[in-house]
Amino acid sequence: VQLQASGGGLVQAGNSLRLSCTYTVRTPGPYAVGWFRQTPGKEREFVAAISWSGNTRNYVDSVKGRFDISRNNARNTVYLQMNSLKPEDTAVYFCAAVWGLLSTAAPAKVTDYNYWGQGTLVTVSS
Repeated sequence: VQLQASGGGLVQAGNSLRLSCTYTVRTPGPYAVGWFRQTPGKEREFVAAISWSGNTRNYVDSVKGRFDISRNNARNTVYLQMNSLKPEDTAVYFCAAVWGLLSTAAPAKVTDYNYWGQGTLVTVSS
């Protein structure tokens, strides 16, 4: 599985960005996909995850009500819509995938995922 994250950039606080994660697979699903973020000197942090079915979506408390994760399985793409961005959202954002879970599973731990893409930098200025 190969994952490609895109959509990062520099925005002012209060504005929005949409990240995309496109994945290339050889084995058909199910693939749960998660978004994580990391800042220098800190561990990678869970942000959001979506199940293969799309029916289960999990978020870290700090982004609930502001971020929305969605997916289009026909396009092998997962999106992270980020609204009302804050300076503390500044980080490198990574998407990750895991194969073979229940179609309703959307895990939240780094160790739950075995495929990772490169990061995309999001910078929110105050």
